[in-house]
Amino acid sequence: MTSPDLPAELRASLNARLEGLSRSDAASRAAVISQTYREGGGSGTIKSETDALAYALARMPATYAAIVASLNALIEIRPDLAPVSLLDVGAGPGTATWAATETFSALKHFTLLDANGALRTLAQQLFRDSTRLNDVGYQLGQARALLAQAEPADLVVASYMIGEIGDAERASLADALWSRTKDTLLVVEPGTPAGYARIIALRARLIAAGAHVAAPCPHDGACPLVAPDWCHFSQRLQRSRAHKQVKGAELPFEDERFAYVALSRAPVASRPSRVLAQPEIGKVEIAAKLCTPEGVKVAKVARRAKADYAAARRWRWGDAVVTNSPRRPGEGRDP
Repeated sequence: MTSPDLPAELRASLNARLEGLSRSDAASRAAVISQTYREGGGSGTIKSETDALAYALARMPATYAAIVASLNALIEIRPDLAPVSLLDVGAGPGTATWAATETFSALKHFTLLDANGALRTLAQQLFRDSTRLNDVGYQLGQARALLAQAEPADLVVASYMIGEIGDAERASLADALWSRTKDTLLVVEPGTPAGYARIIALRARLIAAGAHVAAPCPHDGACPLVAPDWCHFSQRLQRSRAHKQVKGAELPFEDERFAYVALSRAPVASRPSRVLAQPEIGKVEIAAKLCTPEGVKVAKVARRAKADYAAARRWRWGDAVVTNSPRRPGEGRDP
């Protein structure tokens, strides 16, 4: 599995560009940018090299971790997946491209699309120091318009960008993303109820168009969760000293909450159940909320079922897990 921490050559390249950057200035810029994102304003406030660096310092580690976690979940279900071409839509500083490059050694062809010139410039500077990404194609312009001319790719990624466009445009964007997908489409959004709602709407539309869910869902049916519950996951990442400074944080780690869906052209042979929350470990049993092919269930694994209990102790929020056939109460497990 790929590490959720930024790769060494990316950290080195980013740190080199952070020399001389005022951490207090970066913190104030990052706060404004984050507030704009939360309000649905997108990257419009990122207008300079300093803005782009502040954004990368504050948000790139967390978005990278979420994308890597989504890709790790995907390859656990699709271990045969070996894309050669990548289309990164709404690429920003190139976060998803770095994550995909670390995950898939076969990737050779990279196309990035984004409308923000400052983020594009930063991405190109960071790519120059990479052994695999020093010759990527990064097109500047509205991603939705550029998609119409883009070559289809084995893997298409749209991370943290759907929320930047209006509700009326999201359906056509979903269709455009799928039209450029030769094998697999990965969409990642913030792990908020609104981010989940955007994922679910895209998921339903593309399943109707013939797509198949690879992860995280173990089925192609409607999401069985009922509001106020929503499907999201969490990835822990380590914070550097500079990261803590710009975030105004003391903890050496951050937990990024995210929602995602990976859709494939071909049906997926095997889709295990998914752990939807951190399991509760009690004295007599472990209780875990699972999304299964039959819907949401609470699996209860009794301590006396030693093998099953030992396996369930390793379950973590977001894991794909295989459970044994249901047993009658009193026989050790009662899913």
